[in-house]
Amino acid sequence: MHEKLRSHIEKIVPLTDKEFEFILSHFTTMHFKKNHFVFERGEKVEYAYYVVSGLLKLVYTDDLANEHILSFAMEDWWESDFYAYFNQKKATMSLKCIEESNTYCLSLESYQNLCINMQKMESFFLQKSNLGFIGSQQRILSLLTTNSKERYEQLLKQYPSLIQRVSKTQLATYLGVSRETLSRLYS
Repeated sequence: MHEKLRSHIEKIVPLTDKEFEFILSHFTTMHFKKNHFVFERGEKVEYAYYVVSGLLKLVYTDDLANEHILSFAMEDWWESDFYAYFNQKKATMSLKCIEESNTYCLSLESYQNLCINMQKMESFFLQKSNLGFIGSQQRILSLLTTNSKERYEQLLKQYPSLIQRVSKTQLATYLGVSRETLSRLYS
């Protein structure tokens, strides 16, 4: 598992063995079973999660109990309720495992320690954050400016393996369409 984390970081910044050992000392690992909640709305969010294997979904449940899937996180992705994580607040969303998952977990204290003591990691996290902001803006624009067929085609082009790993109901929720509409798009 360590080689996956190192490879992930080294896509952005090179590391010596000593630097990687220092970085690794700031992470813990966790294993989650399928359908297990990593955290639920109202709980404290202690970690940001780097997905080594498996698939997670970040969900907001509104006051009418409607589920809204904000994102899916598969291998080599980071996920959390980042508002709650960085502000040390209670979760406004839930993170649930769609598949059995293995993660590296990084506490806010460890995140801050890495940024303060290792400029390479500060650069790494900055680039990851920027890519996350870009992805979020692209998703919002897609929801605002494209129809359901175009959103489905974008998702299929960007993440073809995801289509095979999530149910049609979850896919429909993520795309903001009904299950029936999604079935028509599959045809």
